[in-house]
Amino acid sequence: MPRIGMNPSRGKKSDYVPARVTVAVLTYVPNSLGYFENRLEVTKTCLQSILKHTSVPYDLMVFDNGSRPELVDYLRQLKDAGDIDFLMLSSQNIGKIGALQLMFKAAPGEVIAYCDDDVFYLPGWLERSLEVLDTFPNVGIVSGMYIKPHMKEGIESTLKFAASKGVEMQRGNLVDPALEQHYMDQMGRTEEKYRGEVAGLEDVLITYKGISVWASAGHYQLVTKKEAILQALPKNWSSNLMGQMRDLDVTIDKLGMLRLCTTPPTLRLLGNQIDESAAAVIRQYGVEVQAAAAEKKDAPGWKTRIARLPLIQKIAYRLYERMFKIINA
Repeated sequence: MPRIGMNPSRGKKSDYVPARVTVAVLTYVPNSLGYFENRLEVTKTCLQSILKHTSVPYDLMVFDNGSRPELVDYLRQLKDAGDIDFLMLSSQNIGKIGALQLMFKAAPGEVIAYCDDDVFYLPGWLERSLEVLDTFPNVGIVSGMYIKPHMKEGIESTLKFAASKGVEMQRGNLVDPALEQHYMDQMGRTEEKYRGEVAGLEDVLITYKGISVWASAGHYQLVTKKEAILQALPKNWSSNLMGQMRDLDVTIDKLGMLRLCTTPPTLRLLGNQIDESAAAVIRQYGVEVQAAAAEKKDAPGWKTRIARLPLIQKIAYRLYERMFKIINA
């Protein structure tokens, strides 16, 4: 059948002009079981913190990696309301690196502000990160909360810059213990495990042109120039659901780019559930949140004591990883 008429868009131009910054979020809540039981509320809280606390002009891009219908419906509601500018819905989990490859290439802004969906942004977070990005030379990524274990690798270029002329550097155990405790609480780290992770590491505080930052950055949240992050991303498609993010950190360092972190923190970690104490803090910022039901903790019995044995935990974790891959294949 021949075409009838002419496309009414022919010869017309779009009024859309990309904002300098594309705020990008990767969401993934496949079900409401186990680890993901309370993750839907975490993701909603993350997105609400962006909408409430981002005053710099931006476009919001969300890539969903095959989530449950409840989250997909919520994302569509935000898009219909004009809160999400670009919504990408995958029918399956293509892995984190795969999702980042699609997102970062598609982002219209010259700056990408990315986060996993378990971050709570504080007021002024983007302004502070952009200040660092625009002041320091050859910045690869800027993160909003210092995590000491990230000093393990991919830090040589940053330390070289810190030792250069015109830059002040402090070294030692400088980080606020409360920040370390927040990390341990939200990441499920015991004090013993965390101390093992940071053994032999020291904090490095860098001051340049009146702005102080921590050396190192994370890949859970970052602000970067699009041209920089595209250089560091793997060029080939990866089928891994997780992993390769530390490789990204190392590649940024090998390219001679800096990995920096704001101080004081411009965000909080949410973990996989929001307890009442965290909910109380979030509400102080004017964001409504539903706290997860508190679990009743009884005195540990013999089964619990056995489950806490390092060998048993190691075996259980490997089984969990294997089952996770099977379930989400």
